Amino acid sequence: MTIAFFATIAFLQRSPDTRGGVSAPVVNDMLTADFGLCHTGGGRDCVVDGDTFSFAGETYRIADIDTPETHPARCAGEAALGTAATEHLRTWLNAGAFSLEGVDRDADHYGRKLRIVTRDGTSVGDALIAEGLARPWEGLRRPWC
Repeated sequence: MTIAFFATIAFLQRSPDTRGGVSAPVVNDMLTADFGLCHTGGGRDCVVDGDTFSFAGETYRIADIDTPETHPARCAGEAALGTAATEHLRTWLNAGAFSLEGVDRDADHYGRKLRIVTRDGTSVGDALIAEGLARPWEGLRRPWC
């Protein structure tokens, strides 16, 4: 079991460049699952909202973004953005292998693992921000309404 666990953990390593320095990370995206929606019986691997998901028995909070709330949303605009962010995250997670990168803290005060979620070295948070469905995490939540 230990061997299988370590075989499925994605990691970053740095490789030397031709000038003797260190190049960009070499990414080993190895994590995959079939993600449903948690609030509609999505199973073990499911998306809660645009910045929170469950995977392999753990709940993760995407550490580099803040997305609109969905449970409950504070206004119709937040509800619409939150639903779109949730679906975008689910689609992104289901599109292929990804990695979970650690940050300065292991977990938040709710016990959710804090991670940057990447594919090919690009954060899903950046994709959500580019779509207008998230903001960079600034250390506190701000209203979406």
